[in-house]
Amino acid sequence: MPPVTLKIDRHGPVTLIRLDRPKALNALNAELLRELAEALGEADRDPTVRVIVLTGSDRAFAAGADIREMAGMTYPEIFRINLYADDTGRIRATRKPLIAAVAGYCLGGGCELAMMADFIIAADTARFGQPEITLGVIPGMGGTQRLTRLIGRAKSMEMHLTGRLMDAAEAERAGLVARVVPAAELIADALGTAEAIAQKSQIAVFAAKEAVHQADEMSLSAGVLNERRLFQSLFGTEDQKEGMNAFLEKRPPVYRDR
Repeated sequence: MPPVTLKIDRHGPVTLIRLDRPKALNALNAELLRELAEALGEADRDPTVRVIVLTGSDRAFAAGADIREMAGMTYPEIFRINLYADDTGRIRATRKPLIAAVAGYCLGGGCELAMMADFIIAADTARFGQPEITLGVIPGMGGTQRLTRLIGRAKSMEMHLTGRLMDAAEAERAGLVARVVPAAELIADALGTAEAIAQKSQIAVFAAKEAVHQADEMSLSAGVLNERRLFQSLFGTEDQKEGMNAFLEKRPPVYRDR
């Protein structure tokens, strides 16, 4: 059965997943998170998919978690079902490169979802924030942790305590997004970036992604050691030989992911 809350398209080696709850500004409810986790899992398992792009609409990437779904819940109920944990864990476990292409509102759970991607490309219309404090709660999908790691303690604390929003230009300066592009060019730019990644050795891409993510979890010395071991391990691949020989021979490499 096709997903109800997503639109999924293929662009060669790239899968484009679009959040599709327009009447709710793509607010994240249980159905959307479940379908997204399943779609990402399918793309991860598909050998013809090399990169995934996740986006929303021009008006909103996702305006938050679905407040109507949560408002009546009690602590025992949320604790028992472990709200958000399972599906966001599956989303975060996506092994293939995941790019968030963000336009419009990217707030609360939407901002947290975007930060689960490997990096964010933002339209100049994007606005980011963790305004849960205005609802009497705090983020529940990693917002306090990931935003702090990306933009630093002071700015993260201010945003979490005041609920203010950050525009695309500030988000780029702060390190939340990789770059800002005109809104009309967002999807083309994200797909072009994904295509560039898709041309690389998938083994090296996996290693690079793993090493960068480990920087959030390890001390500097442990992270450098982990990087060195991954670097050394790539010398056991055919792709390393092909890449370096192609460079020396002044020709494009042809990677075979082995």
